[in-house]
Amino acid sequence: MTPRKVRKIIKIDEEKCDGCGLCVPACAEGAIQIVGGKARLVSEKYCDGLGACIGECPRGALTVEERESEEFDEEAVSERLQAARPVPEGLPCDCASTTVTHFGPAGAGHHQAGAESLPQSQLGHWPVQLRLVPPTAPFLQNADALLTGDCVPFAYAGFHQHLLKDHALLVACPKLDDFQAHQRKLTEVLRQSSVKSITVVRMEIPCCHGLAHMAQQAVADSGKDIPLREVVIGIRGEVKSSGVLERVNS
Repeated sequence: MTPRKVRKIIKIDEEKCDGCGLCVPACAEGAIQIVGGKARLVSEKYCDGLGACIGECPRGALTVEERESEEFDEEAVSERLQAARPVPEGLPCDCASTTVTHFGPAGAGHHQAGAESLPQSQLGHWPVQLRLVPPTAPFLQNADALLTGDCVPFAYAGFHQHLLKDHALLVACPKLDDFQAHQRKLTEVLRQSSVKSITVVRMEIPCCHGLAHMAQQAVADSGKDIPLREVVIGIRGEVKSSGVLERVNS
């Protein structure tokens, strides 16, 4: 039987938690994860009870309480962190899918020294890759979403000013990424957030057409009435077409 004792341990108020994920990287022991759109204590033995994660919660959902629980197991934590070192989902970097940053007004106050003449960035949050964005991320609430192919910002010079401005960005590639996994993720994003509309921006090349299909099916599967719009960009950077994207039946 696992030894238990009365000690300090983290407490998560699920009513207050919105699943933003800021507490996850703040917990060096990896005791907290986002499960079902909420922060959860993975195991009592991983929590040291020091509360380093508390200050990162914008909703005040985290507190430290004193109760009977499993003892903190430093060796188990070390083994867990060692096992977690391979990058999740095969990503070629150490990006944490639950690290969410909302800059507020897009690009506000962020100017590069000596670059006053450069166009201002309209990106207002991080992460942007669809696979890394938590469905309950704050920047998705009551937002107009921009679902764009990886190549679009490179081809279209006016991407920030004409498309990204005032939108929550989601980036995906229907050719190189796992299409089905992305479609399921987008469906969950729509189900768990309050996205108001989706603008799909894709390249004119055939493989990128899958991005529009992904959005259409995700909206249908979400069961919500979300307006869809499509913008097609040519490989020379011109806008080939723009208009309403028809919805499909689930």
